[in-house]
Amino acid sequence: MPRVELRFQWARLGDLSGVEFHAAMVQRVAVFVVEQNCVYQEADTLDPVAWHLLAWSGGQLAAYLRLADPGTNYPEPSLGRVLTAPAFRGQGAGQQLLAEALRRGDQLWPGQANRISAQQYLLKFYQGFGFAPVSEVYLEDNIPHVEMLRPG
Repeated sequence: MPRVELRFQWARLGDLSGVEFHAAMVQRVAVFVVEQNCVYQEADTLDPVAWHLLAWSGGQLAAYLRLADPGTNYPEPSLGRVLTAPAFRGQGAGQQLLAEALRRGDQLWPGQANRISAQQYLLKFYQGFGFAPVSEVYLEDNIPHVEMLRPG
C-alpha cells in the first residue's frame, strides 16, 4: 500500500475549531472506547493543557496524538492517545505521526526524555523510535501496558 501524505496541525485545545476537535474525539472514541471495547473517561483533564497533533489526509483525520508538557502527566514530556484511523492503517501514518511528535518535543524541550504508557502489543513500534521499557507490564483499563522512556 502506498505511503499516505499527511498535513500536520499542532494546536492547544483553545486554538482548535469545534469541527477539528470533534474529528479528533470521534477517532479517539472509535479506537480507544469502541474498537478496544474499553469503557473509560476518554475526554480528561489533559485535553485542555496538552498539545494536540492532528494529521490530515485531504479532509480526513488520518492520525492523532497529544503531547503533554513536562510536569503535567509525568516529569518528562509525554505522548498519549496515539492513534491511526482504521482507514489509514498500514500506510505509514503512525510512523509519520510519531516522528513529527518527537521532532516537536525535541524542539520545545531540547535534551529532555519522552515518556509513554504504551499498549504492550506496540512495544516494537515504539522501540523503533528509541523508546525502551522502564516498567513491568501492567493493566490500564484491562489492556496490558508498559511504561517506556526515550532518552533526551
